[in-house]
Amino acid sequence: MIEHTEAEAKLRAMPKVDLHVHLDGSVKPETIIDLAKRDGQELPAWDAAGLAPYMKVEGDCASLAQYLDKFHFVGAFLHTAYALERVAYELVEQSAAHNCYYIEVRFAPQLHRERGLSVRDAIRHVVEGLRRGEVAFKVKARCIAICLRGHDKVRNMEVIREAAEFYGQGVVAVDLAGAEAAYPPGLYEEEFHLARQLHMPVTIHAGEAGGADNVETAINVLGASRIGHGVRLKEDMNVFRLVRDRRIPLEFCPISNIQTKAVSGWDQYPVRDYFEQGIPITVNTDNLTVSDTTITKEYAALVAHFKFTEEELCQLVRNGAQAAFLLPPEKENLIRKIEEALKAWASGE
Repeated sequence: MIEHTEAEAKLRAMPKVDLHVHLDGSVKPETIIDLAKRDGQELPAWDAAGLAPYMKVEGDCASLAQYLDKFHFVGAFLHTAYALERVAYELVEQSAAHNCYYIEVRFAPQLHRERGLSVRDAIRHVVEGLRRGEVAFKVKARCIAICLRGHDKVRNMEVIREAAEFYGQGVVAVDLAGAEAAYPPGLYEEEFHLARQLHMPVTIHAGEAGGADNVETAINVLGASRIGHGVRLKEDMNVFRLVRDRRIPLEFCPISNIQTKAVSGWDQYPVRDYFEQGIPITVNTDNLTVSDTTITKEYAALVAHFKFTEEELCQLVRNGAQAAFLLPPEKENLIRKIEEALKAWASGE
């Protein structure tokens, strides 16, 4: 029998991808302390443990809305070029520590403008931080620009237009995130029509705090080719078949899906059911800091709760590589590298 520490070490060494990780949900407490000192800002505590209640979910959340409250505290420190570049760089570093070969980091540019940055500036500095991290840590890193539920059409269209200027130069897609139950995706049809006109790939947060109908709208109206979460897909079998038949990847984030009450608990989490029925499930972190997670922990949760085998874990990683928003030559290269690395990992080389 493999000892727990040995099994954990092997999971950590498994090559991985992370397609759904939020920049502002993955900032290290130590970095917030440094940024506060640099800018002369006050903090409720000056040590990582003291900041934990402000940055991490502790125990259960009542809802997605309560989970999202953690972002307000961190967001106050991310309004400069230095801060955005630094946290993007450090996110690549954190991913490298768990053998990620590729990450897609998403953030909402409009939330980082209180000290004079434009939408274009915010995107440019995050892309630069990811680029530097890619060079330093050998993890391919790309950016997804988020439009926000509750923001008006003008602000969200500005994000899409500016993101399109960076397409193929660090930005790979656009997204819609925020309070799904209050702002269903159908409210944003015009914005994502623009995304399609500009040939921007689209992923939409749907089927997390809202039902399967939001997934259908995200696909058929907003043009999503991937779905962020999609956990509640099973509530409508017609939508389930739509996703399965079109092979639309779902960006599952197991630990945060439990925390946000997308399902009531692990016994209701549909990851194995969807996987066995042919849905292309991908495994991701969502928010390293807010959820107190790593990509290794996410895979470990699937082993612990659903007895995923090594072969099945490898297929989940392949799903992630195949779902990447990279342009064809880069994507083919990533898939090849992942396949070679998975074979070596499974054989114990």
